[in-house]
Amino acid sequence: ANLIYLDALRKGVDKDPEYQRAMQRFSTAMLADAYVRSYMEQNTSISEAELQTYIDEVVKPGTEITDELRTVLKSSLQKQKIEQQRAVLREQLRRAADIKVLATNIYPEGDDEREDEVAVANYGKQTITWGEVSERMIAAGKGAVARDPTAMESDARLQYLQNEIDTRLLAQKARDEGLEQDAAYRARYDEYAKTRLINLHRANLSREMEPSDDELEAYFEANRDNITEPEYRKVQMVMLNTQEEANSVKQRVDAGEITMFQAASSHSVAPDAKQNLGEIGWVARGKLKPELNDVVFKLGPAEIGGPVEAGGLWHIVTVQDVRDAQNADLEEAETRRLARRSFIRDKFNDYVVNLRKNDFEVEVYEDVILRLAQQEADMIKQMTEQSQEPG
Repeated sequence: ANLIYLDALRKGVDKDPEYQRAMQRFSTAMLADAYVRSYMEQNTSISEAELQTYIDEVVKPGTEITDELRTVLKSSLQKQKIEQQRAVLREQLRRAADIKVLATNIYPEGDDEREDEVAVANYGKQTITWGEVSERMIAAGKGAVARDPTAMESDARLQYLQNEIDTRLLAQKARDEGLEQDAAYRARYDEYAKTRLINLHRANLSREMEPSDDELEAYFEANRDNITEPEYRKVQMVMLNTQEEANSVKQRVDAGEITMFQAASSHSVAPDAKQNLGEIGWVARGKLKPELNDVVFKLGPAEIGGPVEAGGLWHIVTVQDVRDAQNADLEEAETRRLARRSFIRDKFNDYVVNLRKNDFEVEVYEDVILRLAQQEADMIKQMTEQSQEPG
Protein backbone atom coordinates (compact mmCIF):
# COMPACT_ATOMS: atom_id res chain seq x y z
CA ALA A 1 0.00 0.00 0.00
CA ASN A 2 2.79 2.43 0.85
CA LEU A 3 4.62 1.67 -2.38
CA ILE A 4 1.44 2.42 -4.35
CA TYR A 5 1.10 5.65 -2.35
CA LEU A 6 4.65 6.75 -3.18
CA ASP A 7 4.13 5.82 -6.83
CA ALA A 8 0.92 7.88 -6.90
CA LEU A 9 2.71 10.94 -5.53
CA ARG A 10 5.54 10.49 -8.01
CA LYS A 11 3.04 10.35 -10.89
CA GLY A 12 1.03 13.34 -9.66
CA VAL A 13 -2.18 11.40 -9.04
CA ASP A 14 -2.85 13.71 -6.09
CA LYS A 15 -3.41 16.49 -8.67
CA ASP A 16 -6.26 14.52 -10.26
CA PRO A 17 -9.50 16.61 -10.20
CA GLU A 18 -11.51 13.64 -8.94
CA TYR A 19 -9.13 13.23 -6.01
CA GLN A 20 -9.12 16.96 -5.28
CA ARG A 21 -12.93 17.05 -5.21
CA ALA A 22 -13.07 14.03 -2.93
CA MET A 23 -10.65 15.62 -0.48
CA GLN A 24 -12.55 18.89 -0.57
CA ARG A 25 -15.80 17.10 0.23
CA PHE A 26 -14.16 15.20 3.07
CA SER A 27 -12.58 18.32 4.52
CA THR A 28 -15.84 20.28 4.30
CA ALA A 29 -17.87 17.53 5.99
CA MET A 30 -15.27 17.01 8.74
CA LEU A 31 -14.93 20.69 9.52
CA ALA A 32 -18.69 21.24 9.50
CA ASP A 33 -19.12 18.40 11.97
CA ALA A 34 -16.31 19.74 14.16
CA TYR A 35 -17.87 23.21 14.24
CA VAL A 36 -21.30 21.86 15.13
CA ARG A 37 -19.84 19.80 17.98
CA SER A 38 -17.88 22.79 19.26
CA TYR A 39 -20.94 25.04 19.05
CA MET A 40 -23.16 22.52 20.81
CA GLU A 41 -20.68 22.03 23.64
CA GLN A 42 -20.78 25.75 24.29
CA ASN A 43 -24.53 26.27 23.91
CA THR A 44 -26.36 23.15 25.06
CA SER A 45 -25.21 22.60 28.63
CA ILE A 46 -28.05 22.00 31.09
CA SER A 47 -28.02 23.85 34.41
CA GLU A 48 -29.61 22.40 37.53
CA ALA A 49 -32.21 25.19 37.46
CA GLU A 50 -33.17 24.34 33.84
CA LEU A 51 -33.43 20.66 34.66
CA GLN A 52 -35.59 21.28 37.72
CA THR A 53 -37.92 23.53 35.73
CA TYR A 54 -38.25 20.80 33.07
CA ILE A 55 -38.96 18.17 35.73
CA ASP A 56 -41.69 20.36 37.23
CA GLU A 57 -43.25 20.76 33.77
CA VAL A 58 -43.33 17.13 32.63
CA VAL A 59 -43.38 14.95 35.75
CA LYS A 60 -46.59 14.23 37.60
CA PRO A 61 -46.51 15.69 41.15
CA GLY A 62 -45.65 13.07 43.73
CA THR A 63 -43.52 10.97 41.40
CA GLU A 64 -40.27 9.78 42.96
CA ILE A 65 -37.35 11.36 41.10
CA THR A 66 -34.76 8.60 41.07
CA ASP A 67 -31.24 9.05 39.71
CA GLU A 68 -32.21 6.94 36.69
CA LEU A 69 -35.31 9.05 35.95
CA ARG A 70 -33.29 12.22 36.42
CA THR A 71 -30.73 11.00 33.85
CA VAL A 72 -33.47 10.15 31.34
CA LEU A 73 -35.13 13.55 31.74
CA LYS A 74 -31.82 15.37 31.40
CA SER A 75 -31.09 13.46 28.19
CA SER A 76 -34.52 14.35 26.80
CA LEU A 77 -34.05 18.03 27.63
CA GLN A 78 -30.56 17.94 26.08
CA LYS A 79 -31.97 16.57 22.80
CA GLN A 80 -34.56 19.35 22.69
CA LYS A 81 -31.93 21.99 23.31
CA ILE A 82 -29.66 20.55 20.61
CA GLU A 83 -32.45 20.68 18.03
CA GLN A 84 -33.27 24.25 19.02
CA GLN A 85 -29.63 25.30 18.77
CA ARG A 86 -29.26 23.61 15.39
CA ALA A 87 -32.10 25.75 14.09
CA VAL A 88 -30.61 28.87 15.68
CA LEU A 89 -27.18 28.15 14.21
CA ARG A 90 -28.59 27.53 10.75
CA GLU A 91 -30.56 30.75 10.83
CA GLN A 92 -27.55 32.78 11.97
CA LEU A 93 -25.32 31.39 9.23
CA ARG A 94 -27.86 31.83 6.46
CA ARG A 95 -28.82 35.35 7.51
CA ALA A 96 -25.24 36.50 7.01
CA ALA A 97 -24.55 34.57 3.82
CA ASP A 98 -26.87 36.20 1.23
CA ILE A 99 -27.88 32.83 -0.28
CA LYS A 100 -29.30 32.60 -3.79
CA VAL A 101 -30.42 29.22 -5.18
CA LEU A 102 -30.76 29.00 -8.97
CA ALA A 103 -33.47 26.34 -8.91
CA THR A 104 -34.03 26.25 -12.68
CA ASN A 105 -30.44 25.02 -13.07
CA ILE A 106 -31.07 21.81 -11.14
CA TYR A 107 -34.24 20.53 -12.86
CA PRO A 108 -33.81 16.97 -14.22
CA GLU A 109 -35.08 18.04 -17.65
CA GLY A 110 -31.89 20.00 -18.35
CA ASP A 111 -29.32 17.41 -17.24
CA ASP A 112 -28.20 16.36 -20.72
CA GLU A 113 -27.35 19.89 -21.90
CA ARG A 114 -26.11 21.44 -18.64
CA GLU A 115 -22.41 22.30 -18.50
CA ASP A 116 -20.34 21.63 -15.38
CA GLU A 117 -19.57 25.35 -15.01
CA VAL A 118 -23.25 26.34 -14.66
CA ALA A 119 -23.92 27.95 -11.25
CA VAL A 120 -26.64 26.33 -9.12
CA ALA A 121 -26.24 28.49 -6.00
CA ASN A 122 -24.39 31.51 -4.61
CA TYR A 123 -23.62 32.23 -0.96
CA GLY A 124 -21.55 35.24 0.02
CA LYS A 125 -18.80 35.42 -2.59
CA GLN A 126 -18.86 31.66 -3.19
CA THR A 127 -20.48 29.78 -6.08
CA ILE A 128 -21.57 26.15 -6.26
CA THR A 129 -21.46 24.77 -9.80
CA TRP A 130 -23.38 21.90 -11.37
CA GLY A 131 -20.17 19.91 -11.88
CA GLU A 132 -19.38 20.01 -8.16
CA VAL A 133 -22.69 18.51 -7.02
CA SER A 134 -24.33 16.86 -10.03
CA GLU A 135 -23.43 13.25 -9.22
CA ARG A 136 -24.72 13.38 -5.65
CA MET A 137 -27.66 15.60 -6.48
CA ILE A 138 -28.88 13.21 -9.19
CA ALA A 139 -28.46 10.29 -6.78
CA ALA A 140 -30.46 12.14 -4.12
CA GLY A 141 -33.33 12.72 -6.54
CA LYS A 142 -33.46 9.16 -7.81
CA GLY A 143 -33.12 7.79 -4.30
CA ALA A 144 -36.09 9.82 -3.09
CA VAL A 145 -38.28 8.54 -5.94
CA ALA A 146 -37.15 4.96 -5.30
CA ARG A 147 -38.21 5.25 -1.66
CA ASP A 148 -41.47 7.02 -2.45
CA PRO A 149 -42.85 6.96 -6.03
CA THR A 150 -44.95 10.06 -5.25
CA ALA A 151 -41.87 12.12 -4.35
CA MET A 152 -40.65 14.91 -6.63
CA GLU A 153 -37.11 14.44 -7.90
CA SER A 154 -36.56 18.19 -8.16
CA ASP A 155 -37.62 18.68 -4.51
CA ALA A 156 -35.09 16.09 -3.35
CA ARG A 157 -32.38 17.76 -5.42
CA LEU A 158 -33.22 21.13 -3.90
CA GLN A 159 -33.08 19.68 -0.38
CA TYR A 160 -29.67 18.18 -1.11
CA LEU A 161 -28.44 21.55 -2.39
CA GLN A 162 -29.72 23.35 0.73
CA ASN A 163 -27.91 20.82 2.94
CA GLU A 164 -24.74 21.30 0.89
CA ILE A 165 -24.93 25.05 1.42
CA ASP A 166 -25.38 24.57 5.18
CA THR A 167 -22.40 22.22 5.30
CA ARG A 168 -20.17 24.66 3.44
CA LEU A 169 -21.20 27.55 5.67
CA LEU A 170 -20.41 25.48 8.77
CA ALA A 171 -17.05 24.47 7.35
CA GLN A 172 -16.16 28.09 6.64
CA LYS A 173 -16.97 29.02 10.25
CA ALA A 174 -14.71 26.17 11.37
CA ARG A 175 -11.87 27.49 9.24
CA ASP A 176 -12.41 31.01 10.58
CA GLU A 177 -12.03 29.67 14.12
CA GLY A 178 -8.88 27.72 13.31
CA LEU A 179 -10.36 24.23 13.63
CA GLU A 180 -8.48 23.26 10.46
CA GLN A 181 -5.31 23.17 12.59
CA ASP A 182 -6.80 20.82 15.21
CA ALA A 183 -4.49 17.82 15.69
CA ALA A 184 -7.30 15.26 15.61
CA TYR A 185 -8.70 16.76 12.40
CA ARG A 186 -5.29 16.83 10.74
CA ALA A 187 -4.64 13.18 11.65
CA ARG A 188 -7.96 12.01 10.20
CA TYR A 189 -7.54 14.18 7.10
CA ASP A 190 -4.03 12.86 6.40
CA GLU A 191 -5.13 9.25 6.92
CA TYR A 192 -8.08 9.65 4.57
CA ALA A 193 -5.96 11.49 1.99
CA LYS A 194 -3.46 8.64 1.87
CA THR A 195 -6.07 5.88 1.73
CA ARG A 196 -8.09 7.69 -0.94
CA LEU A 197 -5.01 8.28 -3.08
CA ILE A 198 -3.94 4.62 -2.83
CA ASN A 199 -7.41 3.44 -3.87
CA LEU A 200 -7.61 5.90 -6.76
CA HIS A 201 -4.17 4.96 -8.10
CA ARG A 202 -4.96 1.27 -7.70
CA ALA A 203 -8.19 1.73 -9.70
CA ASN A 204 -6.38 3.71 -12.42
CA LEU A 205 -3.69 1.05 -12.73
CA SER A 206 -6.29 -1.71 -12.90
CA ARG A 207 -8.01 0.04 -15.81
CA GLU A 208 -4.67 0.32 -17.63
CA MET A 209 -4.11 -3.43 -17.09
CA GLU A 210 -7.45 -4.44 -18.65
CA PRO A 211 -6.74 -7.48 -20.90
CA SER A 212 -7.71 -7.81 -24.53
CA ASP A 213 -9.79 -10.84 -25.56
CA ASP A 214 -6.68 -12.61 -26.87
CA GLU A 215 -4.69 -11.86 -23.70
CA LEU A 216 -7.51 -13.12 -21.50
CA GLU A 217 -7.90 -16.32 -23.50
CA ALA A 218 -4.16 -17.03 -23.36
CA TYR A 219 -4.10 -16.29 -19.62
CA PHE A 220 -7.06 -18.58 -18.97
CA GLU A 221 -5.44 -21.48 -20.80
CA ALA A 222 -2.17 -20.98 -18.91
CA ASN A 223 -3.89 -20.66 -15.53
CA ARG A 224 -6.89 -22.93 -15.99
CA ASP A 225 -6.05 -24.97 -12.88
CA ASN A 226 -6.15 -21.84 -10.69
CA ILE A 227 -9.43 -20.53 -12.12
CA THR A 228 -11.46 -23.66 -12.74
CA GLU A 229 -12.87 -25.60 -9.82
CA PRO A 230 -12.51 -29.28 -10.74
CA GLU A 231 -15.20 -31.93 -10.72
CA TYR A 232 -15.72 -33.53 -7.29
CA ARG A 233 -17.06 -36.85 -6.11
CA LYS A 234 -18.16 -37.66 -2.57
CA VAL A 235 -16.64 -41.10 -2.10
CA GLN A 236 -17.12 -44.12 0.17
CA MET A 237 -14.49 -46.83 -0.05
CA VAL A 238 -13.92 -50.37 1.26
CA MET A 239 -10.29 -51.61 1.17
CA LEU A 240 -9.35 -55.29 1.20
CA ASN A 241 -6.10 -57.26 1.03
CA THR A 242 -6.89 -59.59 -1.89
CA GLN A 243 -8.89 -59.58 -5.09
CA GLU A 244 -10.80 -62.66 -3.93
CA GLU A 245 -11.94 -60.94 -0.72
CA ALA A 246 -12.90 -57.84 -2.68
CA ASN A 247 -14.96 -59.82 -5.20
CA SER A 248 -16.75 -61.66 -2.42
CA VAL A 249 -17.66 -58.51 -0.50
CA LYS A 250 -18.78 -56.69 -3.64
CA GLN A 251 -21.05 -59.61 -4.63
CA ARG A 252 -22.73 -59.43 -1.22
CA VAL A 253 -23.18 -55.65 -1.56
CA ASP A 254 -24.57 -56.02 -5.10
CA ALA A 255 -26.99 -58.71 -3.87
CA GLY A 256 -28.24 -56.48 -1.09
CA GLU A 257 -27.01 -58.78 1.69
CA ILE A 258 -24.95 -55.98 3.26
CA THR A 259 -24.58 -52.24 2.73
CA MET A 260 -21.38 -50.38 1.96
CA PHE A 261 -21.44 -49.07 5.53
CA GLN A 262 -21.56 -52.63 6.91
CA ALA A 263 -18.87 -53.77 4.47
CA ALA A 264 -16.56 -50.95 5.60
CA SER A 265 -17.21 -51.59 9.28
CA SER A 266 -16.80 -55.38 9.14
CA HIS A 267 -14.34 -56.05 6.32
CA SER A 268 -12.29 -52.95 5.39
CA VAL A 269 -8.61 -53.02 6.40
CA ALA A 270 -8.41 -49.19 6.46
CA PRO A 271 -7.32 -48.17 10.00
CA ASP A 272 -10.21 -45.73 10.52
CA ALA A 273 -12.93 -47.68 8.71
CA LYS A 274 -14.93 -48.47 11.85
CA GLN A 275 -15.04 -44.76 12.72
CA ASN A 276 -15.83 -43.23 9.33
CA LEU A 277 -17.49 -46.33 7.76
CA GLY A 278 -15.39 -45.84 4.64
CA GLU A 279 -16.57 -42.27 3.94
CA ILE A 280 -13.57 -40.24 2.76
CA GLY A 281 -15.55 -37.15 1.73
CA TRP A 282 -15.23 -34.92 -1.34
CA VAL A 283 -12.37 -35.75 -3.71
CA ALA A 284 -11.32 -33.64 -6.70
CA ARG A 285 -10.64 -35.21 -10.09
CA GLY A 286 -6.96 -36.09 -10.35
CA LYS A 287 -6.31 -36.29 -6.59
CA LEU A 288 -6.71 -40.06 -6.27
CA LYS A 289 -4.28 -42.67 -7.55
CA PRO A 290 -4.79 -42.98 -11.34
CA GLU A 291 -6.41 -46.43 -11.12
CA LEU A 292 -8.96 -45.20 -8.57
CA ASN A 293 -9.47 -41.86 -10.30
CA ASP A 294 -10.51 -43.59 -13.54
CA VAL A 295 -13.12 -45.70 -11.75
CA VAL A 296 -14.51 -43.07 -9.35
CA PHE A 297 -15.05 -40.38 -12.01
CA LYS A 298 -16.95 -42.71 -14.28
CA LEU A 299 -19.50 -43.54 -11.57
CA GLY A 300 -22.75 -41.72 -11.03
CA PRO A 301 -24.46 -41.20 -7.65
CA ALA A 302 -25.14 -44.49 -5.78
CA GLU A 303 -23.22 -46.57 -8.34
CA ILE A 304 -20.66 -49.06 -7.04
CA GLY A 305 -17.36 -49.70 -8.81
CA GLY A 306 -14.40 -52.04 -8.48
CA PRO A 307 -12.75 -54.00 -7.25
CA VAL A 308 -9.71 -52.07 -8.45
CA GLU A 309 -6.14 -52.50 -7.23
CA ALA A 310 -4.17 -49.45 -6.10
CA GLY A 311 -1.26 -49.16 -3.71
CA GLY A 312 -1.23 -52.87 -2.92
CA LEU A 313 -4.87 -53.01 -1.78
CA TRP A 314 -8.14 -53.79 -3.54
CA HIS A 315 -10.86 -51.13 -3.42
CA ILE A 316 -14.63 -51.19 -3.74
CA VAL A 317 -15.96 -47.65 -4.20
CA THR A 318 -19.28 -45.88 -4.40
CA VAL A 319 -20.12 -42.29 -5.24
CA GLN A 320 -22.51 -40.69 -2.75
CA ASP A 321 -22.81 -37.33 -4.51
CA VAL A 322 -21.46 -35.39 -7.51
CA ARG A 323 -20.34 -31.79 -7.84
CA ASP A 324 -19.72 -30.73 -11.44
CA ALA A 325 -16.71 -28.71 -12.51
CA GLN A 326 -17.14 -24.93 -12.18
CA ASN A 327 -15.73 -22.09 -14.30
CA ALA A 328 -14.39 -24.39 -16.98
CA ASP A 329 -15.65 -22.37 -19.97
CA LEU A 330 -14.35 -18.86 -20.66
CA GLU A 331 -17.55 -18.09 -22.58
CA GLU A 332 -19.49 -18.16 -19.29
CA ALA A 333 -19.85 -14.71 -17.72
CA GLU A 334 -18.75 -15.78 -14.22
CA THR A 335 -15.69 -17.62 -15.56
CA ARG A 336 -14.73 -14.58 -17.64
CA ARG A 337 -15.14 -12.31 -14.60
CA LEU A 338 -12.91 -14.53 -12.45
CA ALA A 339 -10.27 -14.85 -15.16
CA ARG A 340 -10.22 -11.09 -15.74
CA ARG A 341 -9.91 -10.36 -12.02
CA SER A 342 -7.09 -12.90 -11.67
CA PHE A 343 -5.29 -11.46 -14.74
CA ILE A 344 -5.40 -7.92 -13.33
CA ARG A 345 -4.38 -9.10 -9.86
CA ASP A 346 -1.30 -10.86 -11.24
CA LYS A 347 -0.37 -7.83 -13.35
CA PHE A 348 -0.84 -5.57 -10.33
CA ASN A 349 1.32 -7.81 -8.13
CA ASP A 350 4.07 -7.75 -10.77
CA TYR A 351 3.82 -3.96 -10.85
CA VAL A 352 4.27 -3.68 -7.08
CA VAL A 353 7.17 -6.14 -7.08
CA ASN A 354 8.85 -3.98 -9.72
CA LEU A 355 8.36 -0.88 -7.54
CA ARG A 356 9.95 -2.70 -4.63
CA LYS A 357 12.92 -3.96 -6.68
CA ASN A 358 13.66 -0.97 -8.88
CA ASP A 359 12.00 2.23 -7.69
CA PHE A 360 11.84 2.47 -3.91
CA GLU A 361 14.28 1.10 -1.38
CA VAL A 362 12.61 -1.19 1.13
CA GLU A 363 14.19 -2.35 4.37
CA VAL A 364 12.46 -4.55 6.92
CA TYR A 365 13.79 -4.36 10.48
CA GLU A 366 13.34 -7.99 11.46
CA ASP A 367 15.31 -7.53 14.70
CA VAL A 368 12.84 -4.86 15.80
CA ILE A 369 9.87 -7.08 14.91
CA LEU A 370 11.37 -9.98 16.91
CA ARG A 371 12.14 -7.73 19.88
CA LEU A 372 8.61 -6.32 19.97
CA ALA A 373 7.13 -9.79 19.58
CA GLN A 374 9.22 -11.02 22.50
CA GLN A 375 8.10 -8.06 24.63
CA GLU A 376 4.50 -8.95 23.92
CA ALA A 377 5.10 -12.63 24.68
CA ASP A 378 6.78 -11.70 27.99
CA MET A 379 3.87 -9.43 28.89
CA ILE A 380 1.34 -12.18 28.16
CA LYS A 381 3.36 -14.66 30.22
CA GLN A 382 3.50 -12.22 33.14
CA MET A 383 -0.25 -11.52 32.95
CA THR A 384 -0.98 -15.24 32.76
CA GLU A 385 1.10 -15.87 35.88
CA GLN A 386 -0.61 -12.99 37.69
CA SER A 387 -4.02 -14.37 36.77
CA GLN A 388 -3.15 -17.60 38.60
CA GLU A 389 -2.46 -15.78 41.85
CA PRO A 390 -5.11 -15.66 44.60
CA GLY A 391 -7.43 -12.69 44.34
